[in-house]
Amino acid sequence: MVDKLIILYLCSFLFAKDERVYPKKIDYKTWKVVNYVGETWYVNHKDIIGKNQEFIKGWAEGIFFSCQGGRSSTYTSYSVEEFLNNKEFDLFNKIDFKSNKGKIFVHRISCFEKENSQIKVLYPLVSQQNSNQIYYLFEGAIYILE
Repeated sequence: MVDKLIILYLCSFLFAKDERVYPKKIDYKTWKVVNYVGETWYVNHKDIIGKNQEFIKGWAEGIFFSCQGGRSSTYTSYSVEEFLNNKEFDLFNKIDFKSNKGKIFVHRISCFEKENSQIKVLYPLVSQQNSNQIYYLFEGAIYILE
């Protein structure tokens, strides 16, 4: 009897639905800045559109963030409503997140380069489940990367 209960218990894991939601993988891809919404304050958007951003393992290279080793990242997940109602992310109301309805992930990417003792942070980098775009808030503009 105990053997059957153990087998039944173990089989329950085979048929259990995984409800966890994971953020969009931003690593191992070259992201290209394709557009922006909002206001640029000091930078000319023409100097950013068409440029690339890349994240691979512990390093990053690109228009917004470079790290030659020592990169780490974390994220916070939000429902679309939670994200758009958060005052910190007010500018993102200019992006249509509602039609997708997937979870939103706000990534914080940091870097400590030992060689030159530099600390760098890229925040907020936003991705959405089931989307091929990521978004980066810089100055008063949100840059769209694909």
